[in-house]
Order: sequence, then C-alpha cells, then structure tokens
Amino acid sequence: MEKFVINGGKPLHGEVTISGAKNAAVAIVAATILCDEPCVLENVPEISDITICMKILSSMGAVVKLVSKNTVYFDTRGITKPEVPYELARSMRASTYFLGTLLGRFHNAYVAMPGGCDLGDRPIDQHLKAFASLGAQHELENGQVHCHADDLIGSQIYFDFNTVGGTINAIMAACKAKGLTIIENAAKEPHIVDLANFLNSMGADIRGAGTDVIKIRGVGYLKGITYGIIPDQIEAGTYMVAAAATKGDVLIKNVIPKHLESITAKLRKVGVTVIENDESVHVKVEGPLLKTSLKTMPHPGFPTDMQPQFSTMLTLAEGTSIVTDDIFDNRFKYVSELRRMGADISVDGTVAVIQGKGMLQGAPVVATDLRAGAALIIAGLAANGTTEVENIHFVERGYECIDKKLRGLGADIKRVIVPDVDHVRMSG
Repeated sequence: MEKFVINGGKPLHGEVTISGAKNAAVAIVAATILCDEPCVLENVPEISDITICMKILSSMGAVVKLVSKNTVYFDTRGITKPEVPYELARSMRASTYFLGTLLGRFHNAYVAMPGGCDLGDRPIDQHLKAFASLGAQHELENGQVHCHADDLIGSQIYFDFNTVGGTINAIMAACKAKGLTIIENAAKEPHIVDLANFLNSMGADIRGAGTDVIKIRGVGYLKGITYGIIPDQIEAGTYMVAAAATKGDVLIKNVIPKHLESITAKLRKVGVTVIENDESVHVKVEGPLLKTSLKTMPHPGFPTDMQPQFSTMLTLAEGTSIVTDDIFDNRFKYVSELRRMGADISVDGTVAVIQGKGMLQGAPVVATDLRAGAALIIAGLAANGTTEVENIHFVERGYECIDKKLRGLGADIKRVIVPDVDHVRMSG
C-alpha cells in the first residue's frame, strides 16, 4: 500500500501538461470492440482504470499493444466470447460500457455489476431501458448482467433523467443496429462528443452529440483509424483549483478552454485570474479568495467531479460559501477528512455550508473516492505542515503521474510505501 506525504504551504508555479480524458478514454477503449479492423488510440492516459480496460480486452482475446507511453494499438477481431471477467468488471464503474459494445457487436453480453468509487446508488436501469428499446432483454445471473437480442433494431430512446453512462451505452449499442435510433434527453458532456467523433471517424453515422437529441443511423462496418483522445477536463480543472488554493501562478497546457468554461467562471467569481489561450489556461491569484455559492449541474453546468476540489479551496476563502451537489448520494464523504485539517464545513443532505477560515492544518487523511482524493491532495498542498493521504489507489484511477506533475510545479509531495500492518504483526 502507498500514500502521499505532502509538506504544504508552497504556492504552485510553472507549467503542467494535461493528459487524455479518463471519461472519454474508458468509453473509447471499450468501443474498439465495435471496430472491424485494428485501430490506434493516441493521448491515452496512463491510469489504473485504463489498465483494467485493456486487461478486460486482452482477457477476451483482443490484441492490445503499447506503441509508446500514451499510444495503444487495439485489434479486437479475436474476441469470441462476449463475457467480461468477473473480478475485472467489479473493479471499475466503466465496465458497464462493455455491455453496450458487446451487445452492439455480438447481440450478447455478460458483465458483472460494476465497482469503482462508492458514490451511493448508481443504478444502470436507464442503460437497460435503452437496450430494451433496441430489442434486447436482460437477466441478472450470479451477479452478472446478461443482455441479449436476436437483432438490434433502431428505435426511440428517452432517458428519464440525465445519464452520461446511459447515453454512452445507448450510442455504442445503436451504432450498428438496423435503422434509425433517436436518443432524447441525452447527456451532453465533452467525452460523449469525443466518443461520437471516434465512431464517426470509423464510419458510424451519429449526429447531434453534445445536444440533448442524438440521431444514430446504424451501419454495417467500422474501419480502423488512428484517433487522439481529448484532454481531460477534470484533470485540468483540478490543477486550476490547486493553483488557486495555493495562491500560485500556473500555466495549464493541452486543454480545450471551452470545456473549462463553468470552472473558469466560478474561479473568476472567487477572485482568481484566469487567462485563456488557444490550448492553455493561465491561473494566478493576486488577492484574497472570496466566498461564493455553487451548484453542480449536468454539462455545460459546473461538474460534480470538480465539486470536492472546489469546496476544499473555499475553506481557504473569506466568508461563508454554500455548495449544493445532488448528482451522487455520497459526494460529501470527504468532508469528515477535511475537518481533521481544521475545515469548518457542515453538511445537510445535498448542501454543504463552508465557513472560510483562510487556512488548513496538515493531518493524516484517507481518500474515500477519486475526486475526494484529489481534494485532499489540494488541501495538503495549501495547508501548513505535513499531510499524509492514504488510499491513493483511488486517485490513480483518474490522474496520470499526479505526484510527478505536482513536483514539477514546486510541490513537496512524495510517494511512501505503507507497511502492511497484518504482515508486520505476523512477522513480529
């Protein structure tokens, strides 16, 4: 087991380059199953969720080769059994995307109920509703979801609420279905647009991605291509907030500024200077951080995946801030850890009231999920003294080389191996 040890209180300075988008990559890697030829993906982030996705493909018979650090070759023609290994599926939430791709290619899919971060009840009923609209049936068998269909026929799909995963799965299942599929109340996140661009580049006919109505006309063949994944909106936002929380001066490179608009707007509201360039943003703080109100919303609103990081920064602001996040049930689990560092935050259901104190104190803390881990790292960077962050495997699900990148900005952060307590007792 490993942890991060951070000696805080040092403003971040310099340049950092953003990696490929986790949320786009997990969908696009799964979508290689639909390709009838080999394909190559560039700007693939080196994170544990992608490692698991590649292990899943390899275990099913695909050829997966690392061309270079962030470029990967995929040939999925050798897959014959449409079943994701049970333990691999359970280790990540995005394993559900293999339902859509396997169903789209084989009209048959076995995938275990997914794992990942504990963010409350995140059912896949809307995914299954979409598959049913296309003519598929499903059963739960020994902890696995089994989806199957004689044929997939284009249809009308209406989501009861905004669902990113459901929209992605519906696109992947429908792109080879017979006829026209219309998805209404579709999610509009940048990674959905990136998935559609990837599939369209191979010959799919998907229109309207990025709006709430997506039209897909099924095709019979998808050709092999080389495709570059978009930069990670949430990684970029995390470094923007880290720069602000430490009152630093950081140039964040390889970004799409339009994807960051909701984050940029909120940072400016709390007194942070954000200068947008073509493919970078420059973040610096020259005065005090100010209070604000924040409510997470589906894209293009403020993303729930940025709420823990932003709320952490608000503990350093002047005055009382109100944060509302009702996207996931357990999004405020990290608050008890921030309180160990002196934060004054009270939570009532989906609302957090943050009394800004202007400072945090280093302490031992434990990451409860991916974005909570990023928030605690930001807290450690800004705090006086030493902070130890445990459960960093959560962080490595979505951030490539975060400790190395932060050291490049002048942070005092190191990775430390924590002895296994039970092993030490037995050895003693």
